[in-house]
Amino acid sequence: MSLTSARPRLLTGDRPTGPLHLGHLVGSLRNRVRLQATYDAYFIIADLHMLTTRNTPEDIAQIDQRACGLVLDALSAGIEPEHADFYLQSAIPEVHELAGLLQSLVTVSRLERLPALKDMARDSGLDMSFALLGYPVLQSADILSVRANAVPVGKDNYAFVEITRELARRFNGRYGEVFPIPEIIAGEAPTLIGTDGKRKMSKSLDNAVALSDDASTVRRKVMRMYTDSNRISADVPGTVEGNPVFAWLDVFAVDTDRVEELKRWYRAGAVGDVEVKEYLVGVVNDVLEPMRERRERFSKPGLVEQLIEDGTGRVRAETQETVYAMKRAMGLTGAWNRIRRRAERAR
Repeated sequence: MSLTSARPRLLTGDRPTGPLHLGHLVGSLRNRVRLQATYDAYFIIADLHMLTTRNTPEDIAQIDQRACGLVLDALSAGIEPEHADFYLQSAIPEVHELAGLLQSLVTVSRLERLPALKDMARDSGLDMSFALLGYPVLQSADILSVRANAVPVGKDNYAFVEITRELARRFNGRYGEVFPIPEIIAGEAPTLIGTDGKRKMSKSLDNAVALSDDASTVRRKVMRMYTDSNRISADVPGTVEGNPVFAWLDVFAVDTDRVEELKRWYRAGAVGDVEVKEYLVGVVNDVLEPMRERRERFSKPGLVEQLIEDGTGRVRAETQETVYAMKRAMGLTGAWNRIRRRAERAR
């Protein structure tokens, strides 16, 4: 992606904690693919954010492989490399300096009021760490480092991006206009329930169909999905509402008439769970097959690594420029230059 592009900028990305899945596809990836027609995208591989809840030596040792897997998942879903810079967050040391310059513009109490932070701490089973408390500030540094004009987010992350907007306004108001105020592009897709029928699809809960799953793996996972626990045979009327098989069909099936027909039959006890699941297997594989073809195209050895290396270099240059612009606006560069000039005169 060209540094001189006149198109507006968008920041998106994921933590390298495992492969992307169908929940990511409906929750964010489809929206990202749509937006690339209008925006240049910066796709962050947020390994520093991963460390807030996943920081064992084993987790860290897998970052490179998982980073490449994330990029391959995004490419397979339809992200085009000419409209996106993929970059590794930890390879941009200047983002820490940027975050440090922002820290004085937000209070601890403001961060502690964010429900999403409490949820992250609870889900990790850990007490709130300093790194987790500062998660929204570091995320703001990511967004502002490339002076993004927009950030596509799900409902869970609205509050994080609102912190970024507050910080950008506060900085601009105090020191002068440096940052655009990033627009929140809200994802409207429903949360996809996992194969267990109980919780949101998650990489860590063993209830996900990965975008990289082959056809036989999709079949195995779908055929073991939770349906209606009160239905002991196919001739017993079943419940459609809250049934994850039908929830998935509502999201992914193209033939809506066929889905409505299956719902009527299911409620009447005229079709079995196996038949409905068989239909869902075909629907999911129809969604994933074009991705498998794109995945094959981008699986040339070293190609993904080269994309990450090139993108990281460009983003680091952008971040260095942003940090300099911030320090100049704040007067920090002037302070250093005056000290240097006085030192030179004293020699």
